[in-house]
Amino acid sequence: MPQQTHGTEPPRAVGLLCGSGLLPVRVAQALAAAGVRVVAIGIKGEADPEIAGFADQVHWTGVAKLGAWIRLLKGSKVDAVLMCGGIRKRRMFDGQGSLLPDWRSFQLFYRELRTREDHTILEAVAAEFEKEGLSVGSVPEYCPGLMAPRGCITRRHPAADQWGDIRFAWPIAKQVAALQIGQCIVVRDRTVVAVEGIDGTDAVLERGGALAGGGAVAVKVAKEGHDVRFDIPCIGPDTVDTLGRAAVAVLAIEAGQSIVLDRDVVEAKADEARVCIVGVSADDVGDGA
Repeated sequence: MPQQTHGTEPPRAVGLLCGSGLLPVRVAQALAAAGVRVVAIGIKGEADPEIAGFADQVHWTGVAKLGAWIRLLKGSKVDAVLMCGGIRKRRMFDGQGSLLPDWRSFQLFYRELRTREDHTILEAVAAEFEKEGLSVGSVPEYCPGLMAPRGCITRRHPAADQWGDIRFAWPIAKQVAALQIGQCIVVRDRTVVAVEGIDGTDAVLERGGALAGGGAVAVKVAKEGHDVRFDIPCIGPDTVDTLGRAAVAVLAIEAGQSIVLDRDVVEAKADEARVCIVGVSADDVGDGA
């Protein structure tokens, strides 16, 4: 059941602004299973059509239709809004008529935003929702069962030298995340092999695994002070497929601050690929935190 906060009643209806990936689908599924009415706004070309199987209503819109989103959500009388999944920024204004911004999006992106960093855009969109009385919630708040636990998710555990690599990599990954570069780094034998950039987590795992020649350790963290409404590291079955192809031996993710989608599938695939996935907290890395 969606978690209650500050003594309030669980929501009766939640609006989902759905970008790409499996996360919006699994959030909708969890909410629907808890008896919550789900109103999905699917971004054309990004959101998975599977969302329709778990939402009471689905509205398909362009990528920069802030005014339309607000009208649809207010008209649906949702108690809260969740922003889930990715959106490729290069699609926002690529000249296609269906993707051209509406007036409210135009004002936001061209008149109010000082930078075009992902977190800045999402914070601004959330602020516009809040101005209209639409409370913006978070996945940890409404779907706590999706959050990564502390400890090994897989049967395999990190060996002593791999724990050494995790402790070495943790503070570096935190600094990389703080600089808005990426959330994941790949190391081997206390050496940084690859750092995530705009190409994303799968790409850095592929690069890092190839450069390390097998046996690498990856660490994926949340940025300190991150906005949990939309800035949460996430892994799923596809991540495990990448780990296997890249011969990355261990993936450490931040416990309680990361999402694991389809945990049973993740565990089974990782065990088959002989990969270790472990949820780590600052306490586990000691002085390295």
